[in-house]
Amino acid sequence: MVITITDNAREQIKEMMADESSDARLRFGIKGGGCSGLSYSLGFEYDINKELDTVDEINGIPVVFFDQDIPIIEGTTIDFKQNMMGGGFSIENPNAIVSCGCGSSFKAKDREGVPGDC
Repeated sequence: MVITITDNAREQIKEMMADESSDARLRFGIKGGGCSGLSYSLGFEYDINKELDTVDEINGIPVVFFDQDIPIIEGTTIDFKQNMMGGGFSIENPNAIVSCGCGSSFKAKDREGVPGDC
């Protein structure tokens, strides 16, 4: 298993997937940008590229990863936390050596990205 999806996150994702077509899968990965060099990408995917993607089922959720992202996101936990201000997904990545105060930007051990100010 590449990542972990907590039960709270699973319930939130399933609710969101109920509004999507039946072939929707969760895509999780990274993209360049953000104040620390990399940021997370989380959304729904309908087209799978068998040459570039890995598909796995995690805690009952079909998840798609770009193969090149796996070393950077491996071991990551996706959770959903509710508080008085609302709720949102939180991501804990053991491969992140620097995280920005905004919570969505990071620098990984083996990937370029220069920490900056948020």
